[in-house]
Amino acid sequence: MKSNDSMKYRYRPVLFFLLAYLFTWGFWVPAIFVPENTGAALMVIGLFAPAVVSTIFVLVSGSDVLKKDLRNKIIGFYKVNWRNVFFAVLVFAVIVACSILLSLAFGQPLSQFSFTEDFSFTGVGIGNALFTITLASIIEEVGWKGYCEDSIGNYMNWFWESLIFGVLWSFWHFPLIFIRGTYQAGLMVNPLYVVNFFISGIPLGFIITWVYLVSDRSILACMIFHLFVNFMQEKIAMTPETKCIETIVVTIAAVIIVIMEKDMFFETRHVGRLLEEYSEKQQMPESKRIART
Repeated sequence: MKSNDSMKYRYRPVLFFLLAYLFTWGFWVPAIFVPENTGAALMVIGLFAPAVVSTIFVLVSGSDVLKKDLRNKIIGFYKVNWRNVFFAVLVFAVIVACSILLSLAFGQPLSQFSFTEDFSFTGVGIGNALFTITLASIIEEVGWKGYCEDSIGNYMNWFWESLIFGVLWSFWHFPLIFIRGTYQAGLMVNPLYVVNFFISGIPLGFIITWVYLVSDRSILACMIFHLFVNFMQEKIAMTPETKCIETIVVTIAAVIIVIMEKDMFFETRHVGRLLEEYSEKQQMPESKRIART
C-alpha cells in the first residue's frame, strides 16, 4: 500500500541552496577579515550550515516518510554495499597513482608517491587538521545527501543532477580561497590552481553520486568515500601541477562510470517518486532490500 504522505511532500532545491549558501557564507565571508584563529572557528561553524538546513527541511516537512528516509540513510548500515564502497576507494587510489605517473612526463618528481609531513592548512579552531577533514566529510554528506541531492534528483535523471550538484557544490567553497590557513587559500599562488580546484569538483560530483546510488542512497557510504578523498588530497605529496592532471583523470573515470552505469544515470523511473520508491522498499523483507542494493 502506497503512503499518501510520500506523495504530498514537494522537494525545494532552490530554497535549500539559497539558505545553505546564505548561512555558510554568512560565517565564511566574515572569516576573511578576522584573525586566523577566529576565522578558522567561523569556517568550522559555516561548515555545519548545509547539514543544519537539510535537517530542518526534513523535520519541518510534515512528511513521516522523509524523516524515516533520512534516519535510515544515516544509520541504515544494511544499505551500504561495502564491496562497492571498497571499489570506489580503490578507483580513487588508482586515479591518484595514474595522475602521479602521468605527471612524471612533465617533470614532476617521483617523490609524490609519499605522505606529506603536515596538512596543507593550519588553523582549525577546535582541533587538529585530521579531525577537521573527518568532520568535513561527515557533516557535508549529512547536508548534501540528507536532502540536497534528492531534492534535485526528484525532478530529473541522475546525470543532470550530478552535473548541477557538482557545479553548486564546487562553487559553495568559493569564500575559502580568501580565508587564511585553508587549503583553498594556499592555491592562490597561481590562478590556474584555483580554477582547477573548482573544475575538479564537477566530475567528482558524478563519482560520489554513483557511490550514493549503488549503496541505496546511503550517507554512510558517501562519508567513507569523501573522507578517503580528502585524506588522499591532503596527505599524498602531489604537486599542484599534478592535481591539474588529476582533474583530467577524474573526468575520464567519471565518463567511464557514467557509460558503465548508463541506466542508473539516465533512467527517469524515480522522477517525482523518490519517497514513493522508499516507501515501497520499506515494505519489502530485509533480505530482498539487501538483494536489490
